[in-house]
Amino acid sequence: MKEQLYTIPVNDAFAVDCECPVCSMYDSLERDAIEFTMGPSYMEDDIRMETNKIGFCSHHVKQLYKHQNRLGLALILHTHMQRTNRDLEELLASDKPVKKGLFSKKTENASPVTEYIKTLNHSCYICNRIDRIFSRYLATIYHCYEHDEEFRQKFASSKGFCTKHFGMLYDGAPSALSGKRLPEFIQTLNQVYLTNMKRVTDDLEWFTDKFDYRNEDKPWKNSKDALPRSMNKTNSILPQ
Repeated sequence: MKEQLYTIPVNDAFAVDCECPVCSMYDSLERDAIEFTMGPSYMEDDIRMETNKIGFCSHHVKQLYKHQNRLGLALILHTHMQRTNRDLEELLASDKPVKKGLFSKKTENASPVTEYIKTLNHSCYICNRIDRIFSRYLATIYHCYEHDEEFRQKFASSKGFCTKHFGMLYDGAPSALSGKRLPEFIQTLNQVYLTNMKRVTDDLEWFTDKFDYRNEDKPWKNSKDALPRSMNKTNSILPQ
């Protein structure tokens, strides 16, 4: 299949020597989203209205802080805090704490203030920006697998996936693929995931065994970087 513009990021990710190409795609999107947010866009009214309303998750506000554009982040957080203060002042003026019974559900009769804070704590401009594109990347993986023999070979020879992204690919396959491609995809996905999880598990075991004085003079084999690779497999964290 001739490479199209929308397939380039997927093919590029599967060409990277890593334990999860989907993590690689997500990492690239995250870096782009951080750069976009801290670039000239933060002065645009429509972008600022959105960041004022929903703010950022703890993880991404730390990433924004590391970007070093401290003035930009200060301006963004200042107007976001102004919006939050204004919204909560209005809600608090008319809200009364609800006394809940011993067996009442947590969401039962939740106050507007509680709902507002809950929504705010689970919203993030960066996450939303990433997720809008990331879902299309996952759809492209299925598309490439169905129509591109070269990609199927690349997929089958990959180092597998982290558990989170394995689950996402496994769960989404029945809606994206049909006919013979669906069971073929699932079989290949399962094989590359389990084979490579066991490979990294063995590497990690030898990494721990190397701390035994009896193995001090034995070769490290492929275990020197087993710990960060294991963190990638289990927690979707790319080695830095």
